[in-house]
Amino acid sequence: MHTHPRALQQTATRPALPSWSLTHHASLRLLRWSLGLVFVWFGALKITGATPVAALVGRTVPFLDRTWFVPALGIFEVMLAIALVAGWQLRWVVTAMVAHLCGTFLVFVTQPNVAFQHGNPLLLTTEGEFVFKNIVLITAGLVVATQLPRRA
Repeated sequence: MHTHPRALQQTATRPALPSWSLTHHASLRLLRWSLGLVFVWFGALKITGATPVAALVGRTVPFLDRTWFVPALGIFEVMLAIALVAGWQLRWVVTAMVAHLCGTFLVFVTQPNVAFQHGNPLLLTTEGEFVFKNIVLITAGLVVATQLPRRA
């Protein structure tokens, strides 16, 4: 049997890693836990009234009273965090998480002056960057959801 020299070189220089399935399983658990950490932290800040985004949230949904809505959102986020870390009902949890995070993009619609510098959608403000990074959290949630076992 003849082995191609490039295959030998790639094998020789590839770092030794634990088995792929073990690494894959551990990385998915770490992804769920890191999402849980983000949600418990942000949620706790909302519950305690220490969040710096209360005014932003209140202006984004002005038809809701922020005195109850922001803490309620915090409770929801802490519940998502607990379920993510515990691995409970992940299909529902990820669906709720993605819906919640998609809702944050309302800032771009309801407050473009806060999200964009000089009205330019290519120039995000600090608030705009804070909201836009949620695309990464959404994608992470989708990765978790796509790795769940299929239903019978």
